[in-house]
Amino acid sequence: MRESTSLNSRFIRYVSRNMAGMIGVSLYILADTYFISRAEGSNGVAALNLVLPIYGLLFAIGSMIGVGSAIRFSLLPGTEKEKRQGYFSNALTFCLLFGLLFTVLGVSIPGTLLRLLGGDPEVVRIGIPYTRIFMLFSPFFMMNYVFNAFTRNDNAPTTAMLATLVSSLFNIVMDYILMFPLGMGMSGAALATAISPVIGSGICCIHILSKGSSLKIRLCLPSLKLLLSGCQLGIAAFIGELSSAVTTMVFNYLLLAAGGTIAVAAYGVIANVALVAVACFNGIAQGTQPLISDYCARRDRASVNGVLRRALLLSLLLAGILYAAMFLNAERITAVFNSEGNPALEALAVPGIRLYFIGLFFAGINITGTGILSAAASARWASLASVMRGIVAIVGCALLLAALFGITGIWLAFPGAELLTLLVTLPGLGELVKGKKKEMPRDW
Repeated sequence: MRESTSLNSRFIRYVSRNMAGMIGVSLYILADTYFISRAEGSNGVAALNLVLPIYGLLFAIGSMIGVGSAIRFSLLPGTEKEKRQGYFSNALTFCLLFGLLFTVLGVSIPGTLLRLLGGDPEVVRIGIPYTRIFMLFSPFFMMNYVFNAFTRNDNAPTTAMLATLVSSLFNIVMDYILMFPLGMGMSGAALATAISPVIGSGICCIHILSKGSSLKIRLCLPSLKLLLSGCQLGIAAFIGELSSAVTTMVFNYLLLAAGGTIAVAAYGVIANVALVAVACFNGIAQGTQPLISDYCARRDRASVNGVLRRALLLSLLLAGILYAAMFLNAERITAVFNSEGNPALEALAVPGIRLYFIGLFFAGINITGTGILSAAASARWASLASVMRGIVAIVGCALLLAALFGITGIWLAFPGAELLTLLVTLPGLGELVKGKKKEMPRDW
């Protein structure tokens, strides 16, 4: 009984804090969309939606390096201090280097990037200042993943949560101040978003610089060996973030062909609302990750299975609540982002919400499941499920269903892809439950 109570307590502590943090991130993106829709109308929403794949790629690389390296950090015993510290310093170094590459591209060719993503001249004109400013801060976006993941795994989930929530609240408040009272428009929205990871990283440093931390910020020579070792367990996080970018890019191209800019704006509403829902599941996955890694290191199969069972049940419960809320409030949700009262946008977005979010029931299991498989060092199953979900299934379903059913088929691509991915996720979780995984520590 005492062990069960301890497991419940740890599960609630880690998952609740990570869910709160991830929801905070999604809310500031929603605030971006809302304020931009007020300032620039449907063209502004379309411009924001076109740059989401760039965000997705930034977040995917940062997540792969940060989360994967943090998992390696957790799986190592506390006695190996130098190697644990090496993963932290190496992750920061590579995120800085990769981030600088994005900065160069964003500052030098923002218009070219937007045109490649399908923007027409008006959308490109609106989107250039936004793209240039947020890409200037690319290293901070990527390093923020490292700071947050290692802070959480260094037994400070509350600090990691506060870092995310405070930076998100800052973004929302500064969004409004910079866009409206100061009249900066899209540039103001970009600046508020760009500064928020600096705030989040600073809060994480409060823990990192404290006496109780096992982390130290120090310069080091980049190690490809440590990078690849961390990235091996960060593939699921990478694909999870990248899937949003791939999905958005593919959907944008298909919707531009099927319904023009207004269809992309309708998808902008759906995609931004989806961020909140997916954030809940990502919060569960990230919250369970330190627990799974810890119990795997102890070879405590019963606790691993206990965490898995609780996480999947919570995912299904949340999926039901979220879908009911979105189905019943589809018109109200659309109206929030449809400041011009455009009937064409409403006609596309309302049924789109009701069809698209059927996929939440499968997505919850897939996102939570792949996160748990990565935390348990089951790189093969986690990578397979992630690639299936993030690239193969979603692209295949979008192209096929769009050809068969037009825009309706595009909305159904998400649930179709998540259902196909479930056929890969469940066998991987089955092996984990039975303890058949080759990657687990010896004597598992």
